[in-house]
Amino acid sequence: MDIKQEDTICAISTPVGEGGIGLVKISGSGASAIARKLFQPSLATFPLESHRLHYGRICDPASNQTVDEVLLSYMAAPRTYTREDVVEVNCHSGYAVLNRILDLVLQAGARLAEPGEFTRRAFLNGRLDLSQAEAVIDLIRSQSEQSLLHANRVLQGGLSRQVQAWRECILSLQAELEAAIDFCEDLEDEPADFLSMLQNLQEDLLHPLKEVLDHYEDGRILREGFTIVLVGRPNVGKSSLLNALLKKNRAIVTPFPGTTRDVVEDSFILSGILVRVLDTAGIRRRPDAIESMGIERTFQSMEEADLVLWLIDASQPLTEEDDAVFGKIASERCVMLLNKVDLLQKVLVRQVQERFGGSAPILSLSVLNPHDVDKLRDFLTETCLRNPLAMGHSTIIPNLRHKSCLEQALAALCRTRDLLQKGVYGELASIELGIARHQLESILGWVQDDEVLDRIFSQFCIGK
Repeated sequence: MDIKQEDTICAISTPVGEGGIGLVKISGSGASAIARKLFQPSLATFPLESHRLHYGRICDPASNQTVDEVLLSYMAAPRTYTREDVVEVNCHSGYAVLNRILDLVLQAGARLAEPGEFTRRAFLNGRLDLSQAEAVIDLIRSQSEQSLLHANRVLQGGLSRQVQAWRECILSLQAELEAAIDFCEDLEDEPADFLSMLQNLQEDLLHPLKEVLDHYEDGRILREGFTIVLVGRPNVGKSSLLNALLKKNRAIVTPFPGTTRDVVEDSFILSGILVRVLDTAGIRRRPDAIESMGIERTFQSMEEADLVLWLIDASQPLTEEDDAVFGKIASERCVMLLNKVDLLQKVLVRQVQERFGGSAPILSLSVLNPHDVDKLRDFLTETCLRNPLAMGHSTIIPNLRHKSCLEQALAALCRTRDLLQKGVYGELASIELGIARHQLESILGWVQDDEVLDRIFSQFCIGK
């Protein structure tokens, strides 16, 4: 992306549509001059006082016609989001108003911002490091309390401080190793020095990095949510369970098999974590053409789910269709629900265990009983969300880019460990430490790659 840092940029920073307030943001050295051209303050005079709201009108300079009554804030660098001069025009929200003001700002000398360019400038000007800049998009996309808390921790520098601490450990090891190499003739008992370095490497770097990587999935659940897929043969109560978990009538429920022909998805919040629930087409032996397409989507959803809830109708004998479902389920990600226990039971837990075996938990319930559904919610919280919730205040890897950098850093540190254990090849060990340090610096954006930056900031909306 060819971006001129010296340009003054502008964008609408609120969703376009009817509403109380809309916001047009301007950033750059020309922001104050553009405000002077378009803004007529009611009480204040130019130059405007920084970091204050000023009431007045935005007018077309060519005709002096009023476009809107506004509150305008002028914020002088460097105490701004981008560390540049920033002007924000708070106007009425509406397509015509916002676009007319934006058009006047463009005519006055600004250009339209690229996606994420305000945050990119905040990064390039040292307001945020790259991990904090990435947390901004996570904050915007947050759909649950836990994802919001996590994004805020990263934005406030939680991950940055931990990565910098690991980097300092590597620098210390490098300095000690280089001294051992350069002054080996003056140092006695060199193997003991390598042994000490090895111990520090294990305790300060290898163990902490491995632990953080081991809990990546827990962090992903906090950020992105937990996905549950409801499966079973037709008419076992999947749609009824979906409605019960959501506490609303999301899926059509009838006594006729095969009502659900496609994947029906919705979500709810459980212990502050977003839970996505997918109701799928019932699996049976001789489906029609449309059902077959729905069943294929069921199988695909099962592969991508964090958990499969397999519903079995306890009021009907087990069938070959139940066997077909069992053949598609990974037991380590499955909970078996023996449903319709409020009716005359023809299937018992013991029979299910004997027929299907495996280690999957089996719960008996009626999805029409709110108390049973609440017990299922408690079970999901305790068994599926306990570890992610326990990680809430620990270091969590925000995204796949960070995960890749940490994995490469850990690999380099493991190679360093192997070299130190041999007590030789100190130069190679120092090179490996440098590789690990480089990967940590990439997380912070200290090693800049324009292609990586373009990919990151292209995910942002225009006004951020």
